[in-house]
Amino acid sequence: METMATSGISSKEAMEMENKYGAHNYHPLPVVLAKGEGVYVWDCEGKKYYDFLSAYSAVNQGHCHPKIVGALTEQASTLTLTSRAFYNDALGPYEKYITTYFGFDKVLPMNTGAEAVETAIKICRKWAYEKKGIPENEAKIIVCENNFHGRTTTIISFSNDPVANKNFGPYTPGFIRIPYDDLEALEEALKDESVAGFLVEPIQGEAGVYVPTDGYLSGAARMCNERNVLFIADEVQTGIARTGDLLAVNHENVNPDILILGKAVSGGVYPVSAVLADDDVMNVIGPGQHGSTFGGNPLAAKVAVAALEVVKDENLAENASYLGKVFRAEMDRIISQTDLVNAVRGRGLLNAILINDTEDSSTAWDICVALKENGLLAKPTHGNIIRFAPPLVMTEDQLRECVTIIEKTLMEFKK
Repeated sequence: METMATSGISSKEAMEMENKYGAHNYHPLPVVLAKGEGVYVWDCEGKKYYDFLSAYSAVNQGHCHPKIVGALTEQASTLTLTSRAFYNDALGPYEKYITTYFGFDKVLPMNTGAEAVETAIKICRKWAYEKKGIPENEAKIIVCENNFHGRTTTIISFSNDPVANKNFGPYTPGFIRIPYDDLEALEEALKDESVAGFLVEPIQGEAGVYVPTDGYLSGAARMCNERNVLFIADEVQTGIARTGDLLAVNHENVNPDILILGKAVSGGVYPVSAVLADDDVMNVIGPGQHGSTFGGNPLAAKVAVAALEVVKDENLAENASYLGKVFRAEMDRIISQTDLVNAVRGRGLLNAILINDTEDSSTAWDICVALKENGLLAKPTHGNIIRFAPPLVMTEDQLRECVTIIEKTLMEFKK
């Protein structure tokens, strides 16, 4: 890949400083990024790469999209933060825009995905006591094994990943964990009269891009409706056109009772998340019962509107759907030539390949390091799975160039 002018700091210096002064709560690939534009990023020395992670699907619209950055800079020089102690002139138009965009009565604006999940949990519990009639402090929420909904104390309490929750207890009660993509298990769990909600990722991204069986989401939504249980869709990673539709639940025509959004709501330019629901659910929240100093700030509002406009104006869902099919077909072709990769799975431009090795092996990591050397950035998840999720503004020619890089790299490791 081509290079450009270098940064003011070397990659070696940047990594050494992070290692010395930063908490070691991440294990990054050994590359230091200094610039991004569209589907490309550059390191401190000016080497150019394809970004095939998109900040975990936060930059679906591509790095530094001029329309989104323009909205940010214009608003940043006008008014950035008022808190919710006062109204601001950007929030109302944003709330009208996003609720119309996704088809809900109300939105509760937050900043990060984890905050939005926590917000949905609080809304669900309050609805359980005030609308469903569950005795106070007895409400339960069903979740799925291998879920990833964030890193806060409550959320890691219902994770079954020991890396996420070991030695962080005591854990928050009130959750029932069942297997993912298992309607029989859900049906059994729903027999508990204290169940208020079912919180689920339409595709389990962090777990390794597990796409459920056709009919799972629609079946789950129907069963929840029959038991007067809220169907809560966590679309922080799968939403905003990533899977080839505006929302991943749209593939099965599901309308969740609570929709959780984050990441690409802002195109990765600024932290923005949102919880959407209709009045019969959202109106259980009154003044002072939930909030955020930054949630709903004018900067976030302007950025989010611009980011969502880009998704529609540039037909990013359609592009993701088409390119995803091309990508999986190409991966199947490559897989047929090597025993190194067992399978490819995904939907739209959220995909993963399963490396034929154990979870505790370094093979997937080593492949990602080699991909970096060849000009493409991706990252393993759960040891032997490599997630591929480029910005949705990618062209077919660019995608095919990336396929060539992936094929070349895998063949270097061919078993």
